[in-house]
Amino acid sequence: MKNLRKKRVLAVASSGGHWTQLLRIVPAFAGYDVAYVTVLPAYRSSVPENRFYVVKDATRWNKLHMLLSAIQVGWILLKELPDVVLSTGAAPGYFSIVLGRMFGARTIWVDSIANADHISMAGARVGRHADLWLTQWPHLARPDGPHFGGSVL
Repeated sequence: MKNLRKKRVLAVASSGGHWTQLLRIVPAFAGYDVAYVTVLPAYRSSVPENRFYVVKDATRWNKLHMLLSAIQVGWILLKELPDVVLSTGAAPGYFSIVLGRMFGARTIWVDSIANADHISMAGARVGRHADLWLTQWPHLARPDGPHFGGSVL
């Protein structure tokens, strides 16, 4: 019997420009079952028709927050069982790509548009874990990734 459920996408971004950039990419997933993960409850109004999760915001300077964010992302992945995980960064996106790949999802990392001179720190660390690693700046593309496929902003 053929599996008739829609493909599930977990779209993950922290706040600010990461979230804005994610919202500009998501129309590419029309017809898919998309759930969102971010760090600010106020963003729920941007995607009212979709499942929505809030995780702890984290930076490299707060290891406890990093651990909590990773645990929350792992729980969401178990609950959602996405076919695809897409992230524009930062820390919650890193965890979603690494853990999503472990759960068997296809993973896509789109590096921040704000990083015009170099790849983001999270992008540089997560790129090898992503099935598809993209940059929006053609001069940052490399044969082993990130790849340039156009820009969304």
